[in-house]
Amino acid sequence: MSRIPGMKTQRNAELGLLAFAMVLVAAYGAIVEANQFDRVTSTFWVPAALLSVLFLGLHVVVRYTAPYADPVLIPAVALINGLGVGFLRRLDLARAIANKEPEPGFFAGTGGRQLAWTLGALILAAVLLLVIRDHKVVSRYAYTLGLVGIVLVMIPAVLPSSLSEINGAKLWIRVGSFSIQPGEFAKLALVSFFAYYLVRKREVLSLASRRVLGIDFPRGRDLGPVVTVWLLSLLVLVFEKDLGTALLYFGLFVVTLYVATERASWLIIGLLLFFGGVYIAYLLGASIGGPFANFYDRAEVWLEPFATENYDRVGGSYQLVQGLLALGTGGLFGSGPGAGSPGFVPEVRTDFIFAGMGEEIGLFGLSALLVVYLLIVERGLRAGLAVRDSFGKLVAGGLAFTLGLQVFVILGGITGLIPLTGQTTPFLSAGGSSLMANWLLIAMLLRISNAARGPAASGGGVDRPGGPKKAPTQLHGAMTEVIKP
Repeated sequence: MSRIPGMKTQRNAELGLLAFAMVLVAAYGAIVEANQFDRVTSTFWVPAALLSVLFLGLHVVVRYTAPYADPVLIPAVALINGLGVGFLRRLDLARAIANKEPEPGFFAGTGGRQLAWTLGALILAAVLLLVIRDHKVVSRYAYTLGLVGIVLVMIPAVLPSSLSEINGAKLWIRVGSFSIQPGEFAKLALVSFFAYYLVRKREVLSLASRRVLGIDFPRGRDLGPVVTVWLLSLLVLVFEKDLGTALLYFGLFVVTLYVATERASWLIIGLLLFFGGVYIAYLLGASIGGPFANFYDRAEVWLEPFATENYDRVGGSYQLVQGLLALGTGGLFGSGPGAGSPGFVPEVRTDFIFAGMGEEIGLFGLSALLVVYLLIVERGLRAGLAVRDSFGKLVAGGLAFTLGLQVFVILGGITGLIPLTGQTTPFLSAGGSSLMANWLLIAMLLRISNAARGPAASGGGVDRPGGPKKAPTQLHGAMTEVIKP
């Protein structure tokens, strides 16, 4: 896409921010080595340099395919991604020292694999930007994407536990040493389907039947879509044994529905349905067990993590307690990168990476990391506010909310706010599925923000004739409410 003369693209600002992010990643690596080896090696900068080359490649693709895209998204995500690679390499170094092994190479161990997954994820993001030059094209395949999303969600549920279950949650497809988490990609497909469906049905879903305490509630006949997604989320909760995934999908639909209709009643109905369903699942787990038993056990562990019977049993609260102890040990400022003992926390490379990092960077460091996540979410919502077509507004809002809710679910689990989930921390945890899916999410936000910030010719025009009959300005108010302080 050619640049329009006289319009600022802010790609140079993006390049400067990206360089600053990589300097921080290099500094993190240097401090890790200083604490691990009592010295800084002459190659501490190599991982940051390799990452810089990869991110620079994506920057070049964005410069020519989405020149008006938000300049903050890539640097913010690159910083989190880079710190994730650095922390995983820090775990590899600690293991090598403990086992008296040579220092692992830059492409060895979990950190090396994460570096390779980053390359694959950035290639996928670049391909999406090259192939999809107008985000509205995605709406043509909305129903196909909806079907694909549902299939991806349900595949782990119908597979035998030996092929799909890890740590009690059936979220995977495992074949030999290869594994993939299809639900990570399902959320992208479902966001596009929800957005298209709600743009088409907005007028019907906005109709009110009665007013209670100043809130307009929808007609009973219009509750079908919400009940359907609610039942789907409960099936995920029961058969895939994961509260986080169920909350993610249902929350995504309800919030997108609220943004589309501007009816707070949908949020109330959604909360009542979800928490009511979770409570019923808990009671059924206590009384009849069966497929509800796993959720009941997780809820019991959450309610009484320090109880002896929960701490000692297999699959009990040991992991949660170790995570809480790690966060408590870190205090306000942490022990310093590379100076803690995150290896005592089970699954510190994936589910509990926040706890492991929290021990070393402290409350202030974790808060700064969460601010970066918040910045990414805010920029996604801003793109939804600015884009001029209603489909783009809902897709951007849905993707941004999905990312924010996923971080909340993970952080809530490791701090004991909600029961533990099988979700991975976006861009930070080890794993290719999560990394690739979330970089695709960022690529879609870049495409939408390019349309929002650029001229109408860049894909930011309003709905075309024959498309969904919806004035995009009517969505602006609801999205403004979402991002109000």
